[in-house]
Amino acid sequence: MAMDVIDYTIHGDDMQFVDIVLDPGEAVVAEAGGMMYMESGIDMDTIFGDGSNQTGGIFGKLLGAGKRLITGESLFMTVYENKGNQRASLAFAAPYPGKIIPIDLSKLGGEFHVQKDSFLCGAKGVAIGIAMQRKIGTGLFGGEGFIMQKLEGDGLAFAHAGGTLMERELKAGEQLRIDTGCVVGYQPSVQFDVQYVGKIKTAIFGGEGLFFATLTGPGKVILQSLPFSRLAGRIFAAAPQAGGKGQGEGSVLGGLGNILDGDNS
Repeated sequence: MAMDVIDYTIHGDDMQFVDIVLDPGEAVVAEAGGMMYMESGIDMDTIFGDGSNQTGGIFGKLLGAGKRLITGESLFMTVYENKGNQRASLAFAAPYPGKIIPIDLSKLGGEFHVQKDSFLCGAKGVAIGIAMQRKIGTGLFGGEGFIMQKLEGDGLAFAHAGGTLMERELKAGEQLRIDTGCVVGYQPSVQFDVQYVGKIKTAIFGGEGLFFATLTGPGKVILQSLPFSRLAGRIFAAAPQAGGKGQGEGSVLGGLGNILDGDNS
């Protein structure tokens, strides 16, 4: 299935956005809410399903929508198509601090698995499905790595993850042990599993949990230094409403200063 070939530039450092230039007739698909801006000539439309070229009839559309429902995504995606007679650009922004990474599916065997919610946008024709782990242990303890988004096609897709990203090419049999939340994506040739920490004392007092993920090569893997769940947990723990230590910070007036600032209005 032929994909649209798109040109792009990634801007920024910790709060990035990707600027995509479309030739007349080219299009990209994206999750709702990610668009930053678009130039005149680009038409926006909503489609039912997973974003792939809709050639499978109503059954194919229902199947694509069902896959997205399982991963917790909306049943619909947005298509941005250049219907003008000259090149036009549009941009998609990251939803939280981190990095945007281009994934060239044509160089990865036409398939790549990424964590839920990380897909930002991609060339029209890229299919976004699900990749569920087959092992029962992985399902019970794999956390965010249990249900992954499966990107299929031969075009460009863009994913977003938190903090700083690390790309690594694992050799056959080479293994990495990772916090489950730090797994961004991997090729289907990479084996994903979970492993017991091994020591009860370490599990209870080490702060890393009872299990960690193992990725065994061969294949490409992408890791993130700051999973969104970890960031959200720290923010929630620090919030005054949750008993955090935010009261009085930034003002010598303490709570009165917050009232004057409008924080507790």
